[in-house]
Amino acid sequence: MIFVTVGTHEQPFNRLVECIDNLKKDGTIAEEVIIQTGYSTYEPKYCKWQKLFSYQEMLKFVEEARVVITHGGPSSFIMPLQIGKTPIVVPRKLKFNEHVNDHQVSFSKAVAERMGTIIVVEDMDKLESTIAGYDETIGRMKSGLKSNNSFFNRELEKLVNEMFGDNQK
Repeated sequence: MIFVTVGTHEQPFNRLVECIDNLKKDGTIAEEVIIQTGYSTYEPKYCKWQKLFSYQEMLKFVEEARVVITHGGPSSFIMPLQIGKTPIVVPRKLKFNEHVNDHQVSFSKAVAERMGTIIVVEDMDKLESTIAGYDETIGRMKSGLKSNNSFFNRELEKLVNEMFGDNQK
């Protein structure tokens, strides 16, 4: 099963939802797909979907999924990381009116580069091949997260502080 979540940000993420639905429609994705569509206005026709799921439902889907695809919000991609899964992260972009700026692009790229624990896909044309090669890709990744949550959290905190400033001191 593939689980897709676009988070709870109030701007639609139709680009991701529609892309996944089309991959299911044309048979590129053969397995079951469940999508949390949030405030997206596109309604999938070929995938199971719901606007919002409870935290417990989300956790269940993430645990059961072979592949988890999220937007670039840290809260969404941290859940799969915490249970040892490598998410495919598709950051929302300003130019498509999916967010107020491109912070998801820069943040997810920085996490992928520094931590090596997520797969970032900015171009929807590359999502199909990323899903198809998912198992091979994660097999090659040098993820140190498997049982190293405290290290990951320290590094993530440093990254957030560098990007947004550490006003706590």
